[in-house]
Amino acid sequence: EIVIGLDRADADQFQAAKHFFAKLPQTKHILWNEGPRLQALDAELAEKGLAPPELGKGRNVWYCFGFSVARGTSECIGLHDCDILTYKRSLLARLFYPIAEPGSTLKFSKGYYSRLNGNKLGGRVTRLFVTPLVRALRKMLGANDYLEYLDSFRYPLAGEFAMRKDVVKSIRIPTDWGLEVGVLSEIYRNLHTSQICQVDIAKVYDHKHQELSPDDAAAGLSRMSNEIAKSVFRKLATEGVVMHSGFFRTLKAAYLRNTLDMLSQYKLDASINGLTLDCHGEEEAAEVFAQSIIVAGESFMSNPLEVPFLPNWNRVFNAIPDFGERFLEAVELDSRL
Repeated sequence: EIVIGLDRADADQFQAAKHFFAKLPQTKHILWNEGPRLQALDAELAEKGLAPPELGKGRNVWYCFGFSVARGTSECIGLHDCDILTYKRSLLARLFYPIAEPGSTLKFSKGYYSRLNGNKLGGRVTRLFVTPLVRALRKMLGANDYLEYLDSFRYPLAGEFAMRKDVVKSIRIPTDWGLEVGVLSEIYRNLHTSQICQVDIAKVYDHKHQELSPDDAAAGLSRMSNEIAKSVFRKLATEGVVMHSGFFRTLKAAYLRNTLDMLSQYKLDASINGLTLDCHGEEEAAEVFAQSIIVAGESFMSNPLEVPFLPNWNRVFNAIPDFGERFLEAVELDSRL
């Protein structure tokens, strides 16, 4: 079965999406999130304080997860981005295999792959932000099981992961661009590491690229890095780490030193593989990401009452027992339009 979450689409765009996906031979469902039926269900959840508070990737994924759980027909549920330019069926097979293979005790599978944009070294946010940020935190905080776990993933920001149905029902996810790191954090809390794996799912992977947006913290990679940092800070707080303004200033300095050291390694990686690397552009991105640490830290400290994660679907179905039934009915009625 294929579930497609369709955001910010009017009636004509919904019809265009139905036509586009009609060629797929599999059972498929399109969630028209802006349609009147799903908007009414969202409003009902909002009355009980259970609805996603803002638009975003996390909100879309959350509703897709809820629909899949309500369907009850799949033992394994996976997710991947819809803008993959180099998509092959083997990607999905490799992603699902570790948890779907009979007898496997694994419950969560995270995809990874090399990031090449033509002849350029890609994956800027992972290379220049997440990895040096996590290692700067490890340097500051010392031994920390969560940070060691996060650092063990080859590509923590990969939008491709799969999990068993019972895991989907029990995890809470963020609404924003911190989705991937937030999911890893919840998996860390809910599963033993022996039930978690990562798998190489593609030899070549390319997709739509976000702009850096150095002058707009609410757009592009500036926004993404900000929301990823907040996701990490929230998790560290639940682990008992105390953070303050001095902490974030020190973290920014340690991060920047790490990133500049790693840039020389990336330059050699690119050279030995015959790839090009824009060193000026890389340093510019690092400076934007360094500023994101301060912005994210200030946001984290200024809003202590923020609820960072959406409720899990077990809670939703306990609060409104017939919600799943009505959710499925609404999507079915939309499909007949």
